[in-house]
Amino acid sequence: MIRFLTDENFNNDIVSGGRQRVPDAEFTRVQDTELAGKPDTLVLEWAAHHDFIVLSHDVNTMRGDFYDRMKAGLPVPGLFLIHGNYPIGAAIEELELIVLASEAADWIGEIRYLPL
Repeated sequence: MIRFLTDENFNNDIVSGGRQRVPDAEFTRVQDTELAGKPDTLVLEWAAHHDFIVLSHDVNTMRGDFYDRMKAGLPVPGLFLIHGNYPIGAAIEELELIVLASEAADWIGEIRYLPL
């Protein structure tokens, strides 16, 4: 099962649609965990430790924090960056394809932009 952790600014319509359309995946929102209000560095650390792929619209700072962790030799989760203006339905379809065609381990240490 692929587990996604969405950062605080992530579109909740994508989360809701993903939960409905992709029942074989887990979607957890940062604000529903002890990470609420914490910096991206801690979100990435938590995701790596708990085997989650991070979903974010924050293409600038989240990407930078990801590369900083990588350069420091720290574990990094998979990270999918989705521009905020990307259509909701298309984002859900992309996530569904990712879940159907891959495994969580395929994305460890990978950073990708949707659409793939």
